[in-house]
Amino acid sequence: MKLTVVAATGRIGTLVTEQALAAGHDVTAVARNPAALSTRTRVVPADLLRDGPDVLVPALAGADAVVSCLGRRTAADAGVTPRGTQAIVEAMQVAGVRRVVAISAAPIGTVPSPGRPAPPRHDPGDGLLMRTVLSPLVKTVFRAYYAELAVMEDVLRESGTDWTVVRPPRLTNGPLTGTYRTAVDRNVRRGPTVSRADVAHLVLRVLEQPATVHRTIGLAT
Repeated sequence: MKLTVVAATGRIGTLVTEQALAAGHDVTAVARNPAALSTRTRVVPADLLRDGPDVLVPALAGADAVVSCLGRRTAADAGVTPRGTQAIVEAMQVAGVRRVVAISAAPIGTVPSPGRPAPPRHDPGDGLLMRTVLSPLVKTVFRAYYAELAVMEDVLRESGTDWTVVRPPRLTNGPLTGTYRTAVDRNVRRGPTVSRADVAHLVLRVLEQPATVHRTIGLAT
């Protein structure tokens, strides 16, 4: 498969790129810092906080699918996730690419956004402790970050593309196991963590699973 990985030098983006190459995929990497990338990839430099879809169109030429690992790291990155996702969607339309998988976060199903102003109060996969203590706490601490992810999901839902959103819980630097649990359109019950390596593994799995189109996928160890 010919893949374009956006934000390919991030912690998950690096793992997606490495695992995709190991699986024999042809990878084009989009990143702000191309020097950090493997020489085995075609590299397209882009800063999606500032650059528009025209920069991405060459990176998507001939691609079978796009993986977006966009995520705000610091306050200086504010807006990059929804803005970059909009650029990806517009570039996909120009390049004729339909399939995209993006990484979000477990709490986003209950975060309001312009496209979903009244989401469910609780995720159906969350237990009592998560609903009453942990989820309200993390949504307060990461309010700005989660708001951007919620808008990113709005962009995908309205895009007309064959999108899938992966929603991991708290991320760790643990090894690739391939034995994580998944749930469709809900979080995984009693699943507080998952390794970034397993998130990357799932992203590559769902790319070739038509049943995951227009779905959110929860995962956890």
